[in-house]
Amino acid sequence: MMDQEEEEKSAYFTIDPEALEYLKKADPVLGKAIDAIGKVRRVIRPNLYTALVNSIIGQQISTKAQQTIWNRLEDKLGEVTPENILSLSDEEVQSIGISFRKVSYIKQVSKEIVQGDLDLNELQTMSDDEVTQRLSQIKGVGVWTAEMLMIFSMGREDILSWDDLAIHRGLRMLYHHRRITKKLFAKYKRRYSPYSSIASLYLWEIAGGAVSDMKDYAPLTEAQKKRRARSRRHTKSVDPKR
Repeated sequence: MMDQEEEEKSAYFTIDPEALEYLKKADPVLGKAIDAIGKVRRVIRPNLYTALVNSIIGQQISTKAQQTIWNRLEDKLGEVTPENILSLSDEEVQSIGISFRKVSYIKQVSKEIVQGDLDLNELQTMSDDEVTQRLSQIKGVGVWTAEMLMIFSMGREDILSWDDLAIHRGLRMLYHHRRITKKLFAKYKRRYSPYSSIASLYLWEIAGGAVSDMKDYAPLTEAQKKRRARSRRHTKSVDPKR
């Protein structure tokens, strides 16, 4: 049985101080942000099944909404297991805020596990690319979901997700880019490797506004341009001298 300290360590992504020093030396710009932000604590789910279900729930919704729905699911089931999921009707799962499509994905992966067609524990012995390939065979699980599972359940240290919009935002803010191209992304991935996951944790913090003097340099959308133009017209009408 784990003592309290071991349980606490198991609940968060482990950040090795040596990995932080490596990133600071490899990229002083990121290093300054790391120092400004300080310690980052991100919860992980060592249980691969619950982590996978949680990742599917979290697709294309906010972290807050994801957590709310997950809490409802735990309240309804007590314990989130493939068997308990399959004991509910689709309508019962939908009633807690999960879309019909996501319900079908969660039910399908649960069925594959119960029938013995999918052994999630086998993923632990695979490389990052192999894990992505295997999980992408599951309906509703794409590259992004596989990458989040590798970080927040398997504790893999070298994941930087091209498909994660917040990672793009963090990179733009940190390095003052208007957009992140594949070439730029690959450059930063090489720079962060073998600790890209830890860099990702800090990029998410940056994207969320953890460093107050950083802004997003992305080009304005059409809607933003229209709002800015309306604001300027309003300012001129109030103060014609400006």
